[in-house]
Amino acid sequence: MSKDRIRELNDAFRCTFHGGRVMMTSGVYELPDCVKAEALVQVAKFSEFSADNDPHDEHDFGSFDLVGRKFFWKIDYYDKELLNGSEDPGDPERTTRVLTLMLAWEY
Repeated sequence: MSKDRIRELNDAFRCTFHGGRVMMTSGVYELPDCVKAEALVQVAKFSEFSADNDPHDEHDFGSFDLVGRKFFWKIDYYDKELLNGSEDPGDPERTTRVLTLMLAWEY
């Protein structure tokens, strides 16, 4: 597994939402559509990676504040059937990325 390749795939997915699935927790889903839309824009534009929020340098987690709420997002790696974890997150042919957007209190 190449950390650089995983980071590249994560960034491409996060910025375009192409190449995986995007999920929202119930707390996010219940927010007004305009807030959900802006939260997704914030995820796509996120660039504040640091050793604290990205210790593995894979760009698979972030947080931001919006309308008085703290949001988290996280990318997980599953096999193509979404039954198990991916054996190689650097191989898009064997991996489905799932980005989950949540409110911090739901974590």
